[in-house]
Amino acid sequence: MTGTNGTRSPATTASPPASVHAADAPKEAPRLRKPRGNTPGRPRRSVLLTVLTGLVLLYTVVPLVWLVISATKTQEGLADSSGLWFGDDFALWDNIGQTFTYDDGIFVRWLLNTLLYVVLGAGGATFLAILGGYGLAKFDFPGKRAVFAVVIGAVAVPGTALAVPTFLMFSKMGLTDSPWAVIIPSLVSPFGLYLMWVFATEAVPVEVLEAARIDGAGEARTFFQVALPLLAPGIVTVLLFTTVATWNNYFLPLIMLKDPDWYPLTLGLSAWNSQAETIGGDVIFNLVITGSLLTIVPLIAAFLLLQKYWQSGLAAGSVKE
Repeated sequence: MTGTNGTRSPATTASPPASVHAADAPKEAPRLRKPRGNTPGRPRRSVLLTVLTGLVLLYTVVPLVWLVISATKTQEGLADSSGLWFGDDFALWDNIGQTFTYDDGIFVRWLLNTLLYVVLGAGGATFLAILGGYGLAKFDFPGKRAVFAVVIGAVAVPGTALAVPTFLMFSKMGLTDSPWAVIIPSLVSPFGLYLMWVFATEAVPVEVLEAARIDGAGEARTFFQVALPLLAPGIVTVLLFTTVATWNNYFLPLIMLKDPDWYPLTLGLSAWNSQAETIGGDVIFNLVITGSLLTIVPLIAAFLLLQKYWQSGLAAGSVKE
C-alpha cells in the first residue's frame, strides 16, 4: 500500500472477528447446583424422621407380637414366661378349640353376629355412599353447597356423641336389644359419602356419561354399566373403612344390647375379660387372648387382599388438573 509521500507503508494485518476470540477463549465450567440433601439441616431431619417412624412401628407391632405369642401359651404359661417369648408348651390349637367350644360355642354366635352387622351395616353404608357420592358429584341442584356443609360437619362429629340420642330414639321405637339397633346406625357413614363424592368427581369423566346418554342409555344403566366400574377402587376403599368401623364398634352395641346372644365380638370379648378378672370366674385369660387374635385375623386378611385397590382409592382425586 502506497502512502501520500510515495513510501510504501507496511501492510496492516486484519484483526480476527470477535467470534473467533470468543471461540478460542476457554469456556467457564458451569456451576453445579448443590443437591438439597447436602444442606446442613437435611441429614438431621432425616435421622429424626427415621427415629420417629421406628417408634411408631414399635408401638404398632409390639402389641401384635405380644398377642400372637401369648395366644400360644396355656393359662399357666402366661404367668410363668415372658410376655414377648414363647412358653414351654405350644397350646395355640388347644386354645382355639377351647375358644370355639366354650359356653356352647357362644364365640361362634358372636362371630356370626359381627358378620351380620358388617354385611348389612357396612355393606349398606357403602352402597348408600356410592349412590350419594355419585349423585352429588355429577348432578347440580339447588342447595348443593348446604349439603356439602352438612356432610363436612357430620364427618367432624364423633360417633360416640350420637350414641345416647340414638339410644333414646330407638328406645321409643322399640328397637333396642335387637340387631336393628346396631345395623341401622351403621348405615350412615358421612366420611364414606364424602370420600365417594371426591372420588367420583375425578374418576368418572363427564364426557363418558354424555356419550352413554347420547347412545340412549338411561340414568340407571349409565350408572351401573358405565360409572360403577370406574368407581371400583373408591368402592373398595369405602368398604374397608366402613367394615373396620363396624367390626370394631363397641360403644353403640354396649348401650343398645342386653342379650348376650346378639353381642358382637367386641362386646363379647369385653364380657369374657370382665369374667376373667372376677374371682371365681369361669373364663380364663388364654381364651380372651386367643379370641382377640381370632378377631383381628379377618381384618388383616381383608387389608392384605384389597391393598392395591385401597391405595389407588386413596390417591384418586388428590391431584387436580
